[in-house]
Amino acid sequence: MFGRTFLLLAALMLVSLGAWLQVFFSMELGPRANQMAQRVITAVNITRTALIYSHNGERSKLLLDLATNEGIQVYPREVTDFAEALPDDDYWQRVAQHIRTRFGPETQIAWGVNQVPGFWVSFQIEKDLYWLVFEREQIGLTGGIEWLGWGATALLLSLVGAAVSVGFVNRPLSRLARAAQVLSRGETPAPLPEQGPLEIRDLNASFNRMAKDLRQAEADRELMLAGISHDLRTPLARMRLEIELSGVSEDARQAIDEDLGQIDHSIGQLMEYARPAGTLPQLATDISAVLAELYERERSHTASLGGELDASLEPGLRARITALDLKRIVSNLIENARRYGRSTDGMAHLVMTLQAEGSMIVIEVSDRGPGIAPEDVDRLLRPFSRGEAARTGVSGAGLGLAIVERLLKHVGGSLRMLPREGGGLTARIELPKAKFRNYQLDNDNP
Repeated sequence: MFGRTFLLLAALMLVSLGAWLQVFFSMELGPRANQMAQRVITAVNITRTALIYSHNGERSKLLLDLATNEGIQVYPREVTDFAEALPDDDYWQRVAQHIRTRFGPETQIAWGVNQVPGFWVSFQIEKDLYWLVFEREQIGLTGGIEWLGWGATALLLSLVGAAVSVGFVNRPLSRLARAAQVLSRGETPAPLPEQGPLEIRDLNASFNRMAKDLRQAEADRELMLAGISHDLRTPLARMRLEIELSGVSEDARQAIDEDLGQIDHSIGQLMEYARPAGTLPQLATDISAVLAELYERERSHTASLGGELDASLEPGLRARITALDLKRIVSNLIENARRYGRSTDGMAHLVMTLQAEGSMIVIEVSDRGPGIAPEDVDRLLRPFSRGEAARTGVSGAGLGLAIVERLLKHVGGSLRMLPREGGGLTARIELPKAKFRNYQLDNDNP
């Protein structure tokens, strides 16, 4: 925006400067031609008078003094002289017209005589004819180089003025854009200054109120989630205890317990989706260490459910993401693979890998289940969307992949669901690798 506005203002200033110069030249032409013609007329009259009243022996000294001090040279005019006509220029033609109006139409005015350049004007003393020669620069308009210098100075000042003006206008917008970026990451921006032009004050005040309302809404939501967790899960735990102590059959007890477990899982997913992402850490997180810890926990849980989880983790990889959010992301993918990615033997055979690819960190969770049709991937990433019968068999709220994608967008990552070679599905996560300075900071402050 700064560049476009600056170029627009610069172009407008250039057009305005060009128009101003054109008007100035047009207005200067007439008065300048009249002034210079009067100067020539005065010089001719003075020179004629001086030559008339000077002694013959003093005329040579007088002519030398005029040439030396005034730049005026006087030459005898011969009939054989070759006179060059004035150029077809409005200024010089006006000067010549004023001179002829004063001295008569028979006055000869030339651009050069006998290939000697200058502004030549003829005059007569009795029967003697003379040429009076002026240097063109003395009576001409201001030279092009001088105007070029003034134009360049005016252009430079115009560009500086445009840059300052655009910067003054764009500075509040840039500050607002940075604050909006901070707010979009789930962080609390510093209040914007409510000063300056009326429109900026109103905009900043509205943004500050919005940020305050969002913080209050976030606090209310966290309080509401805590209340939901307590008010719903406490009765579920009590119902499970009562079922254990009741006299119902084992099959009925197990069916009821599974239903209660599914309700508890759906509540957990809803709360997980509603919970905001954590603030981006200032230091890089050791992704390899976090996933190694998560792997040990998930491997035991997968084994307790009759499945297996293998891992291949490259050490020393770091990214700017909180350990909690990373665990939420990968845990959801592993849980999703355990529930929906069982192979034909009814077991979940899962593989988790971590490796670096260029400037990105790649995390993959693969299974040997029925997979997902490519046309269904986008739909399954939306909240409350679930797969068809090929990947069902258990119920859920359909929020696992939506939670993963929302958390990844917060840190600049991405999620792709790809078919696995040999059958199955691979959930591929890509995270930007932390820069070197974050390694240094993390090593200095372990």
